[in-house]
Amino acid sequence: MNWKKIRFYFKIYWVRIAVITGIIILGISVIIIVGKGIRAWNESESYLRQSQLAMLPLSMYTYLIMGLVQAVVFTYMYYWMFFKKGSSGFAQAKKKSIAGKDIGITWADVIGMDEAKQEALEIVKLITDRASLQRIGGKILKGILMLGPPGCGKTYLAKAIATEAKLPFISMSGSEFVEMFVGVGAGRVRSLFKRAQQLAELEGGCIIFIDEIDAVGAKRGMDAGFGGTTEHNTTLNQLLVEMDGLKDKDYNIVLIGATNALETYLDPALLRPGRFDRKVIVDKPNLEDRQKLFAYYLQKVKYNSADVKIDRLARITVGQSPADISNIVREAALITVRNQSESISMKEIDEARERIALGIKRRVRLSEKEKWQTAYHESGHAIITYLLAPSKDVFKITITPRGPTGGATWIPEREDTFIEDSNNMLSKIKISLGSYAAEKIKYNATTTGVYGDFSSAMHHAHNMVWVCGMGKSGFLGNWEIVEKISEDVKAKLDADVQDILNSCLIEVTVLLKKEEALMDRLAKELVTKDELNYDEIEAIFKEFGKSRP
Repeated sequence: MNWKKIRFYFKIYWVRIAVITGIIILGISVIIIVGKGIRAWNESESYLRQSQLAMLPLSMYTYLIMGLVQAVVFTYMYYWMFFKKGSSGFAQAKKKSIAGKDIGITWADVIGMDEAKQEALEIVKLITDRASLQRIGGKILKGILMLGPPGCGKTYLAKAIATEAKLPFISMSGSEFVEMFVGVGAGRVRSLFKRAQQLAELEGGCIIFIDEIDAVGAKRGMDAGFGGTTEHNTTLNQLLVEMDGLKDKDYNIVLIGATNALETYLDPALLRPGRFDRKVIVDKPNLEDRQKLFAYYLQKVKYNSADVKIDRLARITVGQSPADISNIVREAALITVRNQSESISMKEIDEARERIALGIKRRVRLSEKEKWQTAYHESGHAIITYLLAPSKDVFKITITPRGPTGGATWIPEREDTFIEDSNNMLSKIKISLGSYAAEKIKYNATTTGVYGDFSSAMHHAHNMVWVCGMGKSGFLGNWEIVEKISEDVKAKLDADVQDILNSCLIEVTVLLKKEEALMDRLAKELVTKDELNYDEIEAIFKEFGKSRP
């Protein structure tokens, strides 16, 4: 162990070293005193020895009681010092660091997200080669903010950065800083950065990763009187101060924050240059990335390569995150074991996808009337999707209760889309209203099953008018961000929302009345079989001469 490490450990554990040294000195002193006492006893007169022996029981009880009291006090002080860390012990960040080489997540384990990996590779070079940067007067990045949907690999990428940089890695969640007592979060932030500075002095650098940083980094506000907002503000203020403090001395500490929230949700002071200098977008994988992800996760299990086509799996999992793909393979493995099969086949993967997307089948027996109502409800969704939404596939229809619903129509996207236009949004509204129209046509009444469909339709219509300026009245702008809107403007915007919903309902109703025979056929097949898969659905539509637009 070199002198640098000895100095580092002494700096961290000086209290323990001082206490242990004191105990050793005290022990030696006691031995010396006892030795002198024995020698004095041997040299004393006999009558003195007799009087001391008479007093011995009383002295023993006195010393025993005093010893017990001292032991209790010493034990409490030891616990208070080493475990509670003083009166503010609960304000200490208790996360231990992990050496970069021990994390074990390399670039090869980070599949897809090539753009994010390129950004991360540049960051690693800056961290590990500070000399080149300092020669031209540059400064190391102090903060990196990772943005993107959940399950897309932000934590994985941060760990890969630590592994490649071979630096200590401290990981915490934003919620670990926030407590009900004002000042606790700020204390934990100070403790965290102090620990990181000590590791940076020893190892040449340190990486702090705060997951769900929006829990501590959201915009500051006025306290409503319960102290929660004050605690949040104090914690965020301390985080800002500590990030600025990294400039005072070149500790080579990099703070990586990750969040699923929008960037605008975070406090502007946290986002300014000098704090989070770099923003990395970690988004859902595209077709090529999904192929790599399936190949990566399937190589960890035993699967039938002749039956499982990775390119097809990538095409039918549009919009799935890396975590979703990992979960599909894991669930397929469980189903394979349950079925007592030797290897995973496409059948198990399809069943796993259905279970994840639609939920587990419930043991609920629908009455005959409920079966027909559900069948027409789902047939309405399916026909509108097939004929009016070319970007979606009607993959499966079921009237078997799954999850919270009595039935489901599975309509995944056919290809990756990053921008939605008004036609896409209108098609979603029409699909949602297809169930309501079908029930009205067949029964002149509707069920509670349209609750979720109405919620979805209202959501899209509201966004079209209030956020995207797509209403009939021509009101432009994002009205959601306006704090004070006149009642007249609100009424017109709401009227535009109803106009979109009603016009979509009229179009859907006309189409379903025209295709009522097809709707009857789908409903009858569903009542008979409970579920229709992709090929069976296609066959019924072809039987009526229908094809995708």
